[in-house]
Amino acid sequence: MRATVKYRLVFLVLMVLGFVIGVQWTPESLTSDADKWSLYLICGLYFVLLPLSYWYCIIKMGGQKLWKLIVIFSLSSLVARLSFPAEVAHYFEFIAWLRYPIIAVLLVIELYLVVSVVRGLIKVRKLKGDPRVGAVETYRDGDDKSLTIALILASEATNWFYSIPWFSRHHPPVIANINLVSATRWHVWLMLIGCVGASSLSYVLLASWSEWVAIIVSSIIAYTLMSIVANHRLSRYYSLYLIRDNLVINNSLWGFMVVNIADIASAADQQSTELNKDEPETIMIGRGQSNVTITFNRPVIYHGGMGQLPEPMKTVHLSVDEPQRFIQALNNAKISVAV
Repeated sequence: MRATVKYRLVFLVLMVLGFVIGVQWTPESLTSDADKWSLYLICGLYFVLLPLSYWYCIIKMGGQKLWKLIVIFSLSSLVARLSFPAEVAHYFEFIAWLRYPIIAVLLVIELYLVVSVVRGLIKVRKLKGDPRVGAVETYRDGDDKSLTIALILASEATNWFYSIPWFSRHHPPVIANINLVSATRWHVWLMLIGCVGASSLSYVLLASWSEWVAIIVSSIIAYTLMSIVANHRLSRYYSLYLIRDNLVINNSLWGFMVVNIADIASAADQQSTELNKDEPETIMIGRGQSNVTITFNRPVIYHGGMGQLPEPMKTVHLSVDEPQRFIQALNNAKISVAV
């Protein structure tokens, strides 16, 4: 596990523990000095310690943008609005005021998603590769925020493209396959069963409170079935391929790289059982022993977190099923680009 992933998990654990402890210890009213001091400490936890942890674990160690601090401040404000005593909670009423514009924005987004899904389905019929590749090609040298938004918009078409075999019938041929857990049959069946179980359980738990909420939540969870199928087919059949002078490396739907062939310095059949996973700008993709090492002339962005956690990489270690075939195809592509 890479250092950046470890820090993300550390922050996730700290955040969950912080909010659970904070909600449990929050006094119902401020009737004594002890209650006030408890609330002071909880405020320090929500608005000082957790943001500092986010800054260190996600922004500093993960190489993310500073503006993303708004995520943890917004989440802390929401928890404070819902759990703090009434005499203090009203200071966070701005969160409640935002619900109307948020609902309006969500309705607009929902309408846009319906339109984009229809348009995406029409476009996907003739696509010959991952829709995310076009987004990276367009914005790779531009504004990071534009690329982030473009990847979000391309994700819906990507799910449809890979989940339905007819849509991906014109996909470029693979040059090798990465040995991924998500490519196995047992993994996809486990995920499908878990998704159906979670959807059914959410409906049962929420139906007594609100039938509409139960239907909406269970439907949203069930909708991820398409992503699970897309994730499996992408991992099993389309993990490594060439398109428009680019090498596409798919670490399932979670992360991917679009590497210009000209940026590849070397690709070697190099077996290694002991890799320093904490080495900066280095990533290991695939389970088992690494048997291919690719080095770049300049850092290339690895789009983790389904495109929302970009990281620069200069070395990629792969575990592929046919390393010699992969290296040969890559060398042929480099010669074609040079000519």
